[in-house]
Amino acid sequence: MVQIIPLDQPDVPPLTMPDRFRKEVVYFMTPAEGAGAPHLGKDEYWVRLEDSARWLDDGFFSLVSPLDAHSVAEIEITEEQEEWLEWMVVHKITSIRLEAGPAK
Repeated sequence: MVQIIPLDQPDVPPLTMPDRFRKEVVYFMTPAEGAGAPHLGKDEYWVRLEDSARWLDDGFFSLVSPLDAHSVAEIEITEEQEEWLEWMVVHKITSIRLEAGPAK
C-alpha cells in the first residue's frame, strides 16, 4: 500500500492507495515546468485543482501516445482513482508526496 500525504493541506489525513498508484500518478501530475509549479522533492507530485475536478467530472483522462502525438486515448478512471481525485478536490489538495503505507 502507499500513503498519499497532502503537502499543502497538512491537517487532512493521508489517503491509502494500492502500490500500483505509484505508476498511475504520473498520468495525473502537472508538469513541474508549468507556471506556478512548486518545488518538488523525491516522490512529490503537483496536480492542478482544476485538472483534478475536470477528470472527476468527466470520468476519464486523456493519454497521448509517446510514439505519435496525434494518437490520444481516453482512459476511464478507476474507482480508486475516482476516490483519490474526490479526496483531492474536496480538500483542495494540489501537492502530494507518496510514502510506503501499512502492509495488509
